[in-house]
Amino acid sequence: MELSASEIWAHALAAARTYLPEQSFQTWLSGTEAVGFSDDELLVEAPSQFHVEWIEDKYGALLRRSIEQRLGRPLSVSYRSSASHASPAAFALPADGPTYSSPPYRSRISESKPTVPSDKLNERYTFDRFVVGNNNQLAVAACRAVAEKPARMYNPLFVYGGVGLGKTHLMHAIGNYLQQHAPQTHIAYVPTEQFTNELVTSIQEGATPGFRRRYRHIDLLLVDDIHFLEGKERTQEEFFHTFNALYDAQKQIVLTSDRAPSSLSGLEERLVSRFAWGLVADIKPPDYETRIAIVRKKSAADGLFLEDDVIDLVARSCTSSVREMEGAIIKLLAFSSLTNQEITITLAHEALQESRIPTLVPSPSTSATDILNASAAAWGVEPRGLVSKRRTRDVTVPRQVAMFLIKEILDLPLTRIGAAFGGRDHSTVIHSIRKVDRDLQTDEEFASRVSRLREQILTGGV
Repeated sequence: MELSASEIWAHALAAARTYLPEQSFQTWLSGTEAVGFSDDELLVEAPSQFHVEWIEDKYGALLRRSIEQRLGRPLSVSYRSSASHASPAAFALPADGPTYSSPPYRSRISESKPTVPSDKLNERYTFDRFVVGNNNQLAVAACRAVAEKPARMYNPLFVYGGVGLGKTHLMHAIGNYLQQHAPQTHIAYVPTEQFTNELVTSIQEGATPGFRRRYRHIDLLLVDDIHFLEGKERTQEEFFHTFNALYDAQKQIVLTSDRAPSSLSGLEERLVSRFAWGLVADIKPPDYETRIAIVRKKSAADGLFLEDDVIDLVARSCTSSVREMEGAIIKLLAFSSLTNQEITITLAHEALQESRIPTLVPSPSTSATDILNASAAAWGVEPRGLVSKRRTRDVTVPRQVAMFLIKEILDLPLTRIGAAFGGRDHSTVIHSIRKVDRDLQTDEEFASRVSRLREQILTGGV
């Protein structure tokens, strides 16, 4: 009798469980699922890219051997992250707009979840997964109201706040809610930088009518990082008309930004006024009680049980953003698995280096130059390379990271940050900050690297 993908993987997991500590098994393998199978390959889905890399590196050979013993023949095992795969129907556009498709994982593999472009809606970003606190109550309530009754209550909805506080999560949650409850809804999610790039391409190719149809014949437009329109006159003009077309047609518009509309410089006044037509809601950094709730929810979602004192430690150590707390939980998972130890308060102190400092706040003497030098050292380049005009990747990435951390830690004005990097203008700084912010959401190895650098800076190790 031919075995199914789930039966083959269940056998591999059962065999692996006999060899591994229970903590390691629960942390890394219990949340995996076989989603595709062919004659010579099995496709397995794990909760995150971090899980994928860890399983392949640490347990891949063991799992393959178990499967080979069960089948009596070798079978290749491939892994992917469930966080980057969502339902393609969430990104459907009208018939008169362009269509988007992505190739299947492998043409010979039957999958339960087809792939979609990674810059679209993330199915893990739902209202149920979002922790509500005093810092974000208004924003969450407004997003729920928009999801339940689009274009009838708050239009446009403008959500603003600092890096890593949940703006993008809420925006995706609106789209995911409508996809579930009103699947016929035509939804477009687009970062502002992508909107700009598509406009430039359409102008170069003489295809602006198609560009306009794409964005002006939809039911819900989700635009992330609208502050990136600053200084882009042609893009502002195009977005102004897109906004008017959708608003007049009673279609819902949702925008996010790092600042309130009134604080956006370099934007036409007519755009700023329209952004405030509906509701403007801000998200502030979470208070202690909300951070506790976030750590509980994030750890539970990863199948991880943490004692109250460990939860308290993470909540006190990570005060700036939700993403920082997520990084701390990942670090605890990795440290626990590497040392084959349960996560106790002692291990958590060691993993998070909390014993060196009670809370992660910058030293009064920390300067932009200190952060620039630390970023250069972390990527193995000379500090002068970060202030030069060079645009090669070896200096571009640490330069962007340094700008991001200077803004996050020291909250300096964009013009001062640009001046520290060879006199770059504020739009370049904004682009760098948003690029790092997006990469932190999609690249867990990069997020871990930035988190370690941030911790080094905040604990005085620069």
